[in-house]
Formats: sequence, structure tokens, C-alpha cells
Amino acid sequence: MQPTELKNLNIAIVGAGYAGAAAAKALSLLGADVTVYEQATVVREVGAGIGLRPSTMDRFRRWGIFDEIANVSSPSDYFEILTATDDPIMKETWPGIDDFAEETKTHLIHRGDFIDALLGVLPEGMVHLGHKLESVEDRGDRSVLTFANAETVEADLVIGADGIKSVVRQQLFSDKGPVFSGEHAYRAVISVDDAHGMVVDDNLRMYIGRGTKVYLLPLRHRGQVSFDITALCPDGTWAPQITKDDIVATVEGFDERIVNIARGLDLDTVSIRAVYDIDPVERWHSDSVVLVGDAAHSMLHHQGQGANSAILDAGALADALQEADSVKDALALYQATRKPVTDELQRISRQGWTEDEVDDVFPGQKPAAQQPATK
Repeated sequence: MQPTELKNLNIAIVGAGYAGAAAAKALSLLGADVTVYEQATVVREVGAGIGLRPSTMDRFRRWGIFDEIANVSSPSDYFEILTATDDPIMKETWPGIDDFAEETKTHLIHRGDFIDALLGVLPEGMVHLGHKLESVEDRGDRSVLTFANAETVEADLVIGADGIKSVVRQQLFSDKGPVFSGEHAYRAVISVDDAHGMVVDDNLRMYIGRGTKVYLLPLRHRGQVSFDITALCPDGTWAPQITKDDIVATVEGFDERIVNIARGLDLDTVSIRAVYDIDPVERWHSDSVVLVGDAAHSMLHHQGQGANSAILDAGALADALQEADSVKDALALYQATRKPVTDELQRISRQGWTEDEVDDVFPGQKPAAQQPATK
């Protein structure tokens, strides 16, 4: 599309999470008129740490916001996978992008710092809080949003960035609900001093044993560590009731230092969630509505690709709008570019895997040797 066409484009984004904020930044740089509608009255992220891959950081550099992200993150050279008792399984540098990319490190960041940084680079007034979406009406070349506060918005392009329970997806593209993985995730941020000497540098370490995975992700810029446990559990309640004894039991048999970290947790500071994803969505777009991020392809967290995929979606959508002749063609190009990648990430992340299968399924850059697990 020509620059004048892009500047006349009115875009409404539903959701101010990673995908929505990144899309807002990328599309506003094209000159489009962008407004973000978020149902919460305060945008905040709970949980713990994530890793922003080199390809993601490269996007931030292209958008002119690299420093804002780097200032609240810690660069990591490699990741390491070990047995429950601290024996090494695999140690690799983070996969890069290409031979000419400037960025080679993965940046470890707290979820809250990340969303604050993303929202902080958007123009004042672009994000409208307290707008819970009730319906989206697709009128072909334009669409209309209706919110619970009775406000209606008409836009040339609507972007559904409203997460795993996306209203946009459910009303226009797929009425299938989220799928329970059979796992729980327990996440906490602790002081480095409470990590019992297990954190000695800025690199991610994961320990595997008996169906449980423990992640130690340093957050040096905070003087903290993200301590995450993923454990098998049949309770699919979104926010299950778990005791500290339950958490400690999941790491029984692990390195005693990990057990001691679990014993020292303040349960009030632990995020406790059942783990869900969605089945692949056949079509992500109409002529004037498109899905990005978890709304399009929510995936299990085993490869740490959820937030990264959201950022890359935003970049690919902006690229497609510049390359294609119309919004309709751009949305088709965007899906053709991103869907094969995220379909594979969803598939791999659903596979049950052991320490013997690590080389195939973590962190998702390598082809899997086994067939997809069935649900």
C-alpha cells in the first residue's frame, strides 16, 4: 500500500497486551491512525520472566525502541538444560536470525517490565482503558466494534489481540474454547539471595525430572530470579487452589537447592495457573479483521515463544501492509507468512517430551523427530 493510503487507514486494536501494544507501535510507524481498546482499567502483567529472542530484539531495533527494552532486561548468551539432580543434558547459544543480524543475545525480562516498556513507547492517548468488547460486526471492507460501555467504533482494520479467550476469534473465526494441557504452572520472582547459589550468570537453566520442569531465569537488572515450575496435574481449574506443600511435592527428588527454594516461597507471591492453549485456527482474517498473538495461536509455554510470536506477528503484519496492494491482500499475506511458523510451534509445544527428546523439541528451532501428541 502507498504511504498516503496507510496514513488514511483507521485501525482499531482490541487488547493492550504484548501483541496489541507491539502492533500499535509497528502500525503507527507506518503513519496509520491507530487506537487500542483494552478491557482492564489498569494494564499489568503478572507472572514472572520471559526471554526475548534475537529476532524479537531485532524488530525492536527496527522500530527504534531497542534501548527501552534493553534497559529493563538482561542479555543472555545461552540456555542450559539439566537433569533434576543437576547433570548437564544440553547447552547451546540462542538461535540467531541470520548472518547479518546485529542482535545475537536473548534478553531476559520480567513480564511487567516488558508490557510497561511497550506501552511507554506509544503516543499518549492511543490506549483507551475500560473498553470490554461485546461484539464485532464484519461489514466487509470495514468492521464495527461494540463495547460494554455502549461505545461503538468503526474501523478500516480491526486487530484482535485479545488473548487466549479472544472475543474476536470466537465471534468470527473459531468457537472452539481453550484446551487444557494437563499441567499447572507455578511462577514466582525471588531475590537472587534466595536462590541458594543456583544463579551465577545471566543464562536460563531448566531442570527436568518426572514430568516436572523447573526454570531459573535471571533478572539481573532487578537483582531477582524468575523461578517457574511446570508440573503434571489433572485439575483444569483456571486458577487452582494449591498449597505450598503441593508445590514442594512437585520438586521432590530435585537438587536440594531447588527444593529449598520451593520451601522458602511466599505463597501469596506465587502465580498459580492451569496451562491452556488453543487448537490451530484455520483462518485468521476476513477482509477487514485479523488476529494476532494468543488470539490467533495461543501455545504452551515450553519453548518460550508466546510473547516472541506476538511481536513477530506485529512486524509481519506491518510488513504485509506495506507490501500488498490492499488491506485484504495484506491480511492474506500476513497469514501466509506467519501461520506455518506458529502452527509448527503449537504442534511442537504440545508434544510430551523427556530429557532424551530435548534436542528435538527445545527451543523449537529444530524439527521434531516424533509425531504430534493427540489430545
